[in-house]
Amino acid sequence: MVDMAVGIIIGAAFGTIVQSLVGDVIMPPIGLALGNIDFSNLFVLLKEGAAAGPYASLADAQKAGAVTINYGKFLNTIISFIIVAFAMFLLIRGINSMKKQEEAAPATPPAPSNEEKLLAEIRDILKQR
Repeated sequence: MVDMAVGIIIGAAFGTIVQSLVGDVIMPPIGLALGNIDFSNLFVLLKEGAAAGPYASLADAQKAGAVTINYGKFLNTIISFIIVAFAMFLLIRGINSMKKQEEAAPATPPAPSNEEKLLAEIRDILKQR
């Protein structure tokens, strides 16, 4: 149970790190390359809010009470998921390869103990008589 709890906590922390990686490191250069696009502000306006649009950002649209489809946040979430899934794939692949190496290595028999050596000497002496 403790191992599972630790795994969940580390997984949540890893998810937060990946969210920051995508939102703060990966998407800004991609947005810059595509003409100063902020992916977190990409949305489709379905219905205007109390204040009429156009809205400069998603935050402005939400503040006005507009109904939007936030596909920019969805793209960020998909990229985060792909990164987490790839990291988990690599982790599981590494664990499986370590298990295969462990299974493939033949177990060497332990060296005979002093008692076994003594018994073998007695056996050999009795055979010679």
